[in-house]
Amino acid sequence: MGCYRIRVATGAWLFSGSHNRVQLWLIGARGEAELELQLRPVRGEEEEFDRDIAEDLGLLQFVKLRKHHRLVDDAWFCDRITVQGPGACAEATFPCYCWVQGEDTLSLPEGTARLPGDNALDVFQKHREKELKDRQQIYCWATWKEGLPLTIAADSKDDLPPNMRFHEEKRLDFEWTLKAGALEMVLKRVYTFLSSWNCLEDFDQIFWGQKSTLAEKVHQCWQDDELFGYQFLNGANPMLLRRSTSLPSRLVLPSGMEELRTQLERELQNGSLFEADFILLDGIPTNVIQGEKQYLAAPLVMLKMEPSGKLLPMVIQIQPPNPSSPTPTLFLPSDPPLAWLLAKSWVRNSDFQLHQLQYHLLNTHLVAEVIAVATMRCLPGLHPIFKLLIPHIRYTMEINTRARTQLISDGGIFDKVRRVQGMGLPHPSLHELTLSGYKTHQVGMSSLLTCEPIHFIPMSSYLEIPHLPFFMEDVMVLQPCFPSKTCHLLSQAVSTGGGGHVQLLRCATAQLTYCSLCPPDDLADRGLLGLPSALYAHDALRLWEIIARYVKGIVHLFYQRDDVVSGDPELQAWCREITEVGLCQAQDRGFPVSFQSQGQLCHFLTMCIFTCTAQHAAINQGQLDWYAWVPNAPCTMRMPPPTTKEDVTMATVMGSLPDVRQACLQMTITWHLGRRQPDMVPLGHHKEKYFSGPKPKAVLNQFQTDLENLEKEITARNEQLDLPYEYLKPSCIENSVTI
Repeated sequence: MGCYRIRVATGAWLFSGSHNRVQLWLIGARGEAELELQLRPVRGEEEEFDRDIAEDLGLLQFVKLRKHHRLVDDAWFCDRITVQGPGACAEATFPCYCWVQGEDTLSLPEGTARLPGDNALDVFQKHREKELKDRQQIYCWATWKEGLPLTIAADSKDDLPPNMRFHEEKRLDFEWTLKAGALEMVLKRVYTFLSSWNCLEDFDQIFWGQKSTLAEKVHQCWQDDELFGYQFLNGANPMLLRRSTSLPSRLVLPSGMEELRTQLERELQNGSLFEADFILLDGIPTNVIQGEKQYLAAPLVMLKMEPSGKLLPMVIQIQPPNPSSPTPTLFLPSDPPLAWLLAKSWVRNSDFQLHQLQYHLLNTHLVAEVIAVATMRCLPGLHPIFKLLIPHIRYTMEINTRARTQLISDGGIFDKVRRVQGMGLPHPSLHELTLSGYKTHQVGMSSLLTCEPIHFIPMSSYLEIPHLPFFMEDVMVLQPCFPSKTCHLLSQAVSTGGGGHVQLLRCATAQLTYCSLCPPDDLADRGLLGLPSALYAHDALRLWEIIARYVKGIVHLFYQRDDVVSGDPELQAWCREITEVGLCQAQDRGFPVSFQSQGQLCHFLTMCIFTCTAQHAAINQGQLDWYAWVPNAPCTMRMPPPTTKEDVTMATVMGSLPDVRQACLQMTITWHLGRRQPDMVPLGHHKEKYFSGPKPKAVLNQFQTDLENLEKEITARNEQLDLPYEYLKPSCIENSVTI
């Protein structure tokens, strides 16, 4: 018996508090006691209570919660509950970090991580078995597309479990910035309506609004061969380049190119020959946008590494050999400038396709979702590996569900465009805007949008728009008052849309290996170790080492021997769930179906955390920098690849690159996806405390220290570079896949 001090912490998110009454019990090894508390949880606050309990509860094991409501079920987000027992009893922590809804009783076990046991009478074993049984009813697998990794079973974000949903601030920011981006796109259409679109400089007409310093640099230097080569090492997609071990068989050198062969062989012998082969795109069906066929190529680029570290292109083969063209045209830096520029544009378009679908969507988003769903299905909250991984799956299920239903689905709402009610016009025009009557407000991008009908605005008012000075600084928010017409990114702007993206993803899934997700193996396989100018490779390896030390520190606290690893049934079930179920029998591609040692487990967990954090940061963040200037990475090509060099004119180049509507859409999307998230949690700095006790806390503290030291190293290095590489600075890495 004695006095118990109870502290109840409520989340800091919008609507985390509740007006409902909460009932609470303490459960100990010797008994339980109901606490007569009048708890009214308040957002972001911690309430403290002292209660005298007549009986000796013994070592505290659980806290039970039940929320009562009369008219309205006002959900409560509980962070954690801590209890200080009488005398010298240690403080017990009961992590929650979830929504309390309905009137069911929620049991929170004491936060010490525990491995599964054989004692069926053990209260913690009963709890974990019931928790997994319940979770497996809630977190179910679904097939999004045959031949691709499985996903969470949810037709929309509203079907997701509440604890996997965006918090309110995240939801508001995500949805309002979509609207703001769509409206900026409309403005750019208005701005360019009466303007020409005949030369590369015309892209300047839409290159305003949200852009970065590096995007400005790309705008200025995108035609330079040096910047073209640099992107294979440190751009938005540093995953394709590899060192050549022989001349590719598809590179057919016709007679008259003996000098080129000699140069290639010399670079090959020196170990300075590199290649980027987009053969995965060969045969992928292309999109049709507004009745116009789009085009796709499967280029091969051969590059040389100069002693200075510059990577320069030597030759581009836009299409592989085929029976109708056994010797495809080869494009060289010495060719007419527009022919060489167009060849490079075809490469950049192909890189856009593989980057977005293979290396971004598949290798980070879909793999992270498999890890997330398997973790919720197979690892109870008491399991140390659950506690290790749960901060790294935050928001992943919702962002992926939104992507499937809004971005890459048929009829999604990402690229929302407006039409006049009753007229059925599919795309906004100056005429539409004049007829509909928009009201404009000069506001910042983060402001809320308003919907205010106004009277007719004469045509002359819109002719003034291109001269308004604030177009270069702020966003003019135009909110029409008529129903929206929805379309989606892939069908309206990308050359692999309309079904080709699914076929490409299937081909990429067949090539997805365990080693390709582990930088030490992947970079060694691609021959990129030890290259001073390969900044992604350097930073990825350093981060892998730091994450590996963190994982090892946690694993060794709970698995002192290999047989403890192999004897953990929950852990083994989690491994099989990922490889055999989520990744669809991926053991043939090197993924494990069991863990037999500490080393195997640590390597796999390092891959999981690296994929959900650092790799996604490296692949996602560069979009705003490298794709905002559309000619540098065109989302689609509107003419077939050239087969001759002499006939390439500026009209050919502009006819191939995206039109103004597609270019505006690309800029809007890359801003939305590539910007820093306002509620971003940096790697290793989650506030949730899932582990109890000083030892896991010490491991996490060392992880944070290692990340801070790396941050300083990267900052010092970047100060010496013309193009700083920022994507893998720890402070820029999100703790999970959230966008």
